[in-house]
Amino acid sequence: MAEKENLAPRLTRAAAKRAAAAPLATEPNHPTKRKRVALRELPSLSNAIVRPSPDLLLKPKIRSEEGETVMIEEKKKPSVDVGSDSESVDDPQICGHYASDIYQYLRSMEVEPKRRPVANYIETVQTDVTANMRGVLVDWLVEVAEEYKLVSDTLYLTVSYIDRFLSYNALNRQKLQLLGVSSMLIASKYEEISPPHVEDFCYITDNTYTKQEVVKMESDILKFLKFEMGNPTIKTFLRRFTKAAQEDSKFSNLSFEFLGSYLAELGLLDYGCVRFLPSVVAASAIFVARFTIDSESHPWSEKLQNCTGYKVSELKDCIQAIHDLQLSRKGSSWTAIREKYKQHRFKCVSLLQSHQEIPASYLHDIK
Repeated sequence: MAEKENLAPRLTRAAAKRAAAAPLATEPNHPTKRKRVALRELPSLSNAIVRPSPDLLLKPKIRSEEGETVMIEEKKKPSVDVGSDSESVDDPQICGHYASDIYQYLRSMEVEPKRRPVANYIETVQTDVTANMRGVLVDWLVEVAEEYKLVSDTLYLTVSYIDRFLSYNALNRQKLQLLGVSSMLIASKYEEISPPHVEDFCYITDNTYTKQEVVKMESDILKFLKFEMGNPTIKTFLRRFTKAAQEDSKFSNLSFEFLGSYLAELGLLDYGCVRFLPSVVAASAIFVARFTIDSESHPWSEKLQNCTGYKVSELKDCIQAIHDLQLSRKGSSWTAIREKYKQHRFKCVSLLQSHQEIPASYLHDIK
């Protein structure tokens, strides 16, 4: 008994020391209340929570003698041949030894029926949801992702969940936005370091839906997915293909990377692109990006063909679809992605002009 009495003061004193050493926290860390905004009425970024990029969180920084902050890993690396998977084996993050096997595994995953939406689900399954409604929803979700500073992988996964759920579940149009925010909630939990809370998604819909409704839809989606939330997306393949496409110095810059991302995101808007595999959309975005930057040279190459596994003839339909989206021949009323990539942080790539027609010779397989 005496031992217990002596132990209590020690615990109390230790707790007091820890409390004194800890940073002051006068109030709980509640998320900042944001202006509640309904669909199509989002502000630009006035109420956004600014979070550091995951890349900045993971990469240590040092300060040079000149006072500039530089990344420790920003050292010149040996040139790599992505097409032949001869990446630097000294960099464990590149996984040079396994890159080819990983890529083949991802390609096998993307064709699994459970991971693919039905190409014509609007016509065959939905009775109250149209392709245009889907486009409006995706366009709005792009703005939501910008508002909450979500990574692009979250957006791609969100659209994947939406299309797959709608492929097998008829939905009332009043519930379409609920499906969108619940899908983004799940994708955020899977991809983000600090995902928004359920209440944030309620506020962003101007409380059109209650917390209970969002959580119930989240549960329905997860049950439908059988809790298999991971999935190769367009972004998964775009990263690899961008490396291969930067074999020429004229393409080795941020503008080319942003342009590829811009064109790939445009592919999310078009219901007609649902029928294409994610790797096909990624490869087609690279083709159109190269054509936009240098229309005098053939956009494809043997190296890209080997890296992607696609001949131009296998990409032709998707290339034309993305080119039409770039020229606003389709989806001109959906402006969120175009406005997003007009920003200087994305090098204003949505303002780059592309030729009205892709020469027929470019759409033939290279020899």
